[in-house]
Amino acid sequence: MESNNIENTANPLDQYDKSPSTKQQEQVPGTETEMDQKPDHGENSYKGSGKLTGKKAIITGGDSGIGRAVAIAFAREGADVLISYLNEHEDAQETAKYIEEAGKKAVLLPGDIRDEQHCKQIIQRAIQEFGQIDVLVNNAAYQMSRNSLQEVSTEEWDETFKTNIYPMFYLCKEAEAHLKPGSTIVNTTSVNAYKAPPQLIAYSATKAAIQNFTASLAQLWAEKGIRINCVAPGPIWTPLIPATMPPEKVKSFGQDVPLKRPGQPAELAPIFVLLASKDSSYMTGSTVQVTGGYPTI
Repeated sequence: MESNNIENTANPLDQYDKSPSTKQQEQVPGTETEMDQKPDHGENSYKGSGKLTGKKAIITGGDSGIGRAVAIAFAREGADVLISYLNEHEDAQETAKYIEEAGKKAVLLPGDIRDEQHCKQIIQRAIQEFGQIDVLVNNAAYQMSRNSLQEVSTEEWDETFKTNIYPMFYLCKEAEAHLKPGSTIVNTTSVNAYKAPPQLIAYSATKAAIQNFTASLAQLWAEKGIRINCVAPGPIWTPLIPATMPPEKVKSFGQDVPLKRPGQPAELAPIFVLLASKDSSYMTGSTVQVTGGYPTI
């Protein structure tokens, strides 16, 4: 019998770098192309096994970070994917390349999900392109780090809620008529729904709202055979981090969790696959924590 290879026995403490780059980005929410230390999205490691064969998926914020990792995994598991993103065209085209290399259809749809009409267009475009919707991943998010409540403007508070929680309502409401028994929704919450860091007061509040929205909708739609769950990432290395946090915070990002490093998007993708597939058939209204060991109990 062959022994396990190094990938199957890697020590999680040093599987990835502990200190990310401190290069600051001016653009929010940031782009992959500006990062001098690129995240790992599973481009060279994720191997599918047909868990989502024939499925049609929508991923918001699918151009980069967690969304790109999920798109790659979904495509390699057999799903066609519509990527919703704001205006990061180069990043989105890179994600589409990986989807198409997996032999699946990629649809790119830029636009502002804070606009209810655009959210309706996302659902309508998916039906037009795919004929059905099997998986909806609400992943797009906005955050800013502030040291006091006085630094949080009314406009920033509105933008955080209108990016992180409003589109979830818009998209689920518009999608409902097209979702069949066995369809799934996966929402991205955060460890900050539990941790509630004072510098991320608006962001943390929206992430707690996402969990409650998920739990309520899971109960409401259970009789339809539609499952809704959350993933709660810990500190994950994505373009949002150097774009929204000061350099000193970026330098130590992720080192305060038990595994002493930030996570990579590739380490989250298998959880989204689980929740999107029939392997999680008895899970709805759940939150799966992927926090590097930070306790949520």
